[in-house]
Amino acid sequence: MTREIDSRFHGNDKDALFPLTNTYESATKLTPIPIICGPTASGKTALAVELAGRYPIEIVSADSRQIIKRLDIGTSKPSTEERERVRFHLIDLIEPGERYTAFRFIEDAGRAIEGILQRGHVPVVVGGTGLYLRALTEGVVEIEQDDLGIRHRLEEEMEQLGPEQMYERLTRIDPLEAARLHPNNKVRVIRALEIFYLTGKPKSELTATGAYRKSEYSYRYYCLLPERQVLYSTIEARVEQMMERGLLDEIRRLIQDGLQEQIRKANVIGYTELLDHLDGKANLSEAISLIKQNTRRYAKRQITWFRHQTDSDFFQDAASLSESLKPRLQDWGKRSEKT
Repeated sequence: MTREIDSRFHGNDKDALFPLTNTYESATKLTPIPIICGPTASGKTALAVELAGRYPIEIVSADSRQIIKRLDIGTSKPSTEERERVRFHLIDLIEPGERYTAFRFIEDAGRAIEGILQRGHVPVVVGGTGLYLRALTEGVVEIEQDDLGIRHRLEEEMEQLGPEQMYERLTRIDPLEAARLHPNNKVRVIRALEIFYLTGKPKSELTATGAYRKSEYSYRYYCLLPERQVLYSTIEARVEQMMERGLLDEIRRLIQDGLQEQIRKANVIGYTELLDHLDGKANLSEAISLIKQNTRRYAKRQITWFRHQTDSDFFQDAASLSESLKPRLQDWGKRSEKT
């Protein structure tokens, strides 16, 4: 039975997940939706599934790999058992090789969140793809392709020149956007400059013309950051488990179905290295070692990105993150029981 939002709820915590409200609009648009994020293999999905056993949660995935159909083992998609326990959204959306943009992600995530809220459940965003999470929390411009070279150059200039000079540059390029930002907000200053260099137009102009899309909801990061060596050990164990579960056989089946080039285009760690092995470019042991190495490097990049998110709470283990969310989720559980 569909549950409706209980407008009788009165919370005293100003940071409550969905605090004092008398209207559906304010309940769903003006209060923060939790984002459980962190690097690959940090335990995000397992934590969210565990929480869903106690609270009325539905999960909105923010993982650029898990949206791809048929790439299952190497992307650590939720198991059949996990999907039976909790409802997942934004998994298996596209075919291998098909393009999927952050602009589209905001649209898909918005529809999923709206449906979850209408059922009286809690939407929890779970994932580690920074591009998607940034799109949700900051908005994104509809462009054909991001240029990572531009972003890296701007990040280097920020380190060399400092936030004051970079902010001054933004005031010359886009004074309206600069007026909205604090000069020390490095992430958003860089993003506004990046948008200009990618499109040739200031972000404020694109926002006004509709080429800029932003989620209707607000969000709060809860970032799971295990100790580095613990994370790396987990990554290595996960890669071994993927091989034991049949990752190589999964790739062979995809090749038999004529999807080798599409898989290469998807450029997913684990698949690329094993394709090289099957092409005779590396033996199996070398390929597995490279998967572990590339996954560790990817996790390191993710950690760097998350540490720059100033509006985030950081946790070394799942238990402490769960405890932080507990009061908010308990409030939702009580409301769900009343509806």
